[in-house]
Amino acid sequence: MEHMNLSEPFRILVVDDTPEIRDLIETYLSSEGYRVATAESGIGLRDAMKREPADLVLLDLGLPGEDGLSLTRFVREHYDVGIIIVTGKGEPLDRVIGLEVGADDYLAKPFELRELLARVRSVLRRARRVAQAAPAGTVAEAEAQDGLAFAGWRLELRSRRLFAPDGAEVVLSTGEFTLLNIFVHRPNHVLSRDALIELIHNRRAGPFDRSIDVQVGRLRRKIEADPEKPVLIKSVRGAGYVFTASVEHL
Repeated sequence: MEHMNLSEPFRILVVDDTPEIRDLIETYLSSEGYRVATAESGIGLRDAMKREPADLVLLDLGLPGEDGLSLTRFVREHYDVGIIIVTGKGEPLDRVIGLEVGADDYLAKPFELRELLARVRSVLRRARRVAQAAPAGTVAEAEAQDGLAFAGWRLELRSRRLFAPDGAEVVLSTGEFTLLNIFVHRPNHVLSRDALIELIHNRRAGPFDRSIDVQVGRLRRKIEADPEKPVLIKSVRGAGYVFTASVEHL
């Protein structure tokens, strides 16, 4: 099986029979620094993967000729790559079957490009950790060695150290590190207060529990240029918080 090259920009293959969708995704992901190729059918997918295997395949189920589920099986059997099914077939059974035959994620049309990007990044992160861990140990060991960068900041996961854009170290409490770690691993995902409390404290929030608001406020004071007008950790009225910065692995 082919393996991803960790020293080059990630390659993404978009397989969809609608030209407008192919062009839209290609333009958007290219602007985010990915190398993007496209195909409109199973034949095109096979030819593209033979020429230069991708690190991630975005695959529509409703293709002419060979169906997307069959192609998902083919890609999973022959290539060690990420697969995200992107399709108008949004029924739960379609999702289950797609994941069972080898897809890493499933995104129903219509979708927001920011959500697509977040899912692409998530699948590629997991794939890279597995590739890095293969010669040295477990996925958890590879993850522990990772460094993350966002908006000029650098977060070292193993040592739990945070460095500002000017290189100065910013000391985090255990709670602040845990909260930031949750955010940087879920960029552009709205996280409710209940979800954050469960992730941090492994308990359900009470009806008047505002502990997350306090922790977010403390973290903002350390990483925001203006904590009163945050740009990295934004509030979503009635929903929770979202970490808006792009996150890259070092």
